[in-house]
Amino acid sequence: MDTLKQFNLAMQYIETHLDDEIDIEMVARVACCSAYHFRRMFASLAGMSLRDYIRRRRLSQAALHLRHTNDRVIDVAVWYGYGSADAFSRAFAALHGVTPSKARLNDTVLKVIPPMTFQLTIRGGDTMDYRIIEKAAFSIVGVHKQVRLQYHGVNPEIAALWASLTEADIATLEQLNNEEPSGLLNASANFTDAREEGCLLDQYIGVVTTQAPPPGKWAVLTVPALTWVVFPTRGKFPDALQDVWGRIYAEWLATSGYELADGPELLWTETDDFTAPDFHAEIWIPIVQNGPPRDGSFAW
Repeated sequence: MDTLKQFNLAMQYIETHLDDEIDIEMVARVACCSAYHFRRMFASLAGMSLRDYIRRRRLSQAALHLRHTNDRVIDVAVWYGYGSADAFSRAFAALHGVTPSKARLNDTVLKVIPPMTFQLTIRGGDTMDYRIIEKAAFSIVGVHKQVRLQYHGVNPEIAALWASLTEADIATLEQLNNEEPSGLLNASANFTDAREEGCLLDQYIGVVTTQAPPPGKWAVLTVPALTWVVFPTRGKFPDALQDVWGRIYAEWLATSGYELADGPELLWTETDDFTAPDFHAEIWIPIVQNGPPRDGSFAW
């Protein structure tokens, strides 16, 4: 299956339905993957949620509609999926900086949001080491906090969560750890807004275990049996990690025959010395095999 081609067909489907209700399940069918995988892939590659992209594309087209027709604002609002002129006007002004009525004036500056396409970028043929393993159900026991997603640099909320662990806490958790990966790790789960930067997620710092946690402050994340792909990384923190994250979505998932499964993402680190020049870590992502290859065509 040509994943790149199927994703672009999905984007074409969205373009032809901007003035209609867009069925995300249908979009995912065109892309030959699950809706969960398509939303996650789109947000990671585009830097915005699929919902936000569709909203921005509709408002971009609405501006052109207003400039080139005499249709009433309420009619344009309904055309692009808004239930009232007020809701449309607020959304329109948030993007364009002017009201829909002012958009018709010749000297008004408006924003255009071009249609998005996926393209293959050649990066020099760098290798990516990975391994695929099956794991039975387990739990992650540790501390938990809801944080905001940050794609670049050190996330201060996660750093503060690490700092909250005492030496006694770490010793208690390490005694519970009886499954790979060994030692403390980060687990990210329950992303809101399809991984748009700034969205909320549940962040855990803890250990993998099949044992019941002792009484106290510990949070528990239950993880079902899953298939995992594991990517080792080495280099300056967090740059090396963030580079591999980008390549996983842009390169590996696009060509591997796997898609994302519903489950947490794990980050294991060899040491808590984040200043080490050769910082060693592993990224664990739950995956599932795609369905049988298709001929690349899809009619709607």
